[in-house]
Amino acid sequence: MLNPDIEQAAQVLASRRFHQQVGPFLPQAQRPNNFNQAFAIQQACAKHYSQLASTAQIGWKCAQPNGDKTIIGALFESEIQHQTTICPLASTDGKALIEPELCFTLKSDLPPRAGAYSQTEIDDAIGSTRLALELIQSRYEAPKQGSFFDALADGLLNQGVWLGPEIKPATDVSYSEFELTIAVQGEPIQVLAGKHQDGHARAGLYWLVNFLSQRGIGLSKGQQVITGSYAGVISLPFDKIIHFQYGKLGEFQLEFRDIKIAHTN
Repeated sequence: MLNPDIEQAAQVLASRRFHQQVGPFLPQAQRPNNFNQAFAIQQACAKHYSQLASTAQIGWKCAQPNGDKTIIGALFESEIQHQTTICPLASTDGKALIEPELCFTLKSDLPPRAGAYSQTEIDDAIGSTRLALELIQSRYEAPKQGSFFDALADGLLNQGVWLGPEIKPATDVSYSEFELTIAVQGEPIQVLAGKHQDGHARAGLYWLVNFLSQRGIGLSKGQQVITGSYAGVISLPFDKIIHFQYGKLGEFQLEFRDIKIAHTN
């Protein structure tokens, strides 16, 4: 049975995610102060949210561990938007916050096992790679005042993923960098040096598969994994057509619509 503090914390965060609410940090007795506590809350929250939203966990966000920070979070089927022209998301200070990423969809299972998976085995399990945007929002009113473990318990700012077009497989699957162009309707074009935070777009996936396997958790066919941003968090306006160009990998356009969030105690 879960620790009551972990269970209560998970219920609070799952309810906020489902009802599009933000609120204060968890009571001190429930706030995590290490990875194991935060990950336990996150996993319990995923179960509660799946029940509330009648959805399923469809994958993960991840990156290679960075110092004492282990980057991992759940993705949910109901929060995956498939190449829609309108992308609803909850605003932060009146802006849409996104991270440009790539998303890998598995074509075969990677069940937990005693031995580690090789990079070749994981590569062979990838069915497709798509341009993607991670949609960013915290369930805390003042997330910058919290700790990394507060954020980890809450899914590391994830509120879903917008999935774009599939890219053609390349000889170099690192997809380490490209010129990122963002053209907002009626505004100057932004040209950014898109560089993957790990230097290799699959690095986080290689780590994730074996990290989960060691804990008795597998990945399955159809699951999706995003592995880190090419340009950090980008703030963009609502109600304007925005065109994204990921170098030679592909392009898409969409319009963000604000989901009004509520505050809770």
